[in-house]
Amino acid sequence: MINTKNPKSLHNYTMMPFFIIGISAFVAGFGWLLAPEPWLLDESANIVLLGTSYENLFAEGINENLPSYLKLLYRFFGWWVSLIGMLTFGYTYVTRLGSQISRLVIQTTYFIGLLGITVILFIFIPSSPFVFLNIFLWVMWLISVFAGIKLNKYDY
Repeated sequence: MINTKNPKSLHNYTMMPFFIIGISAFVAGFGWLLAPEPWLLDESANIVLLGTSYENLFAEGINENLPSYLKLLYRFFGWWVSLIGMLTFGYTYVTRLGSQISRLVIQTTYFIGLLGITVILFIFIPSSPFVFLNIFLWVMWLISVFAGIKLNKYDY
């Protein structure tokens, strides 16, 4: 349980979730960068969304370059996710989320981003294993927000 009487403990609970989110995003991004066929990381949800298998999709003559195109898109996505992770980690490290405004900026940014991702996941790909990652990110965000609200009374 979070010790709400100790500002140092509250500060750690405010900051550590964003360190974890940053590291997780960095590692996940590299997963998309290094996977030989990165679209297969979420294959079951993609098949449901596409309404066909990858074998059928790639078998069509017009789609002969689709694997290369998908690889490029997922590589770009991997770099983007890794960059978001590095930025989150860096912002958290530099600011230590030691002021109300630094906490408000990152928590609001992640609230908007997580809300958008949640809507996309649950409308378009509710069977995706990334739903569990999304829930984990919300838990990390909630821990940080709760501790940050309690920490506000110790700010000058």
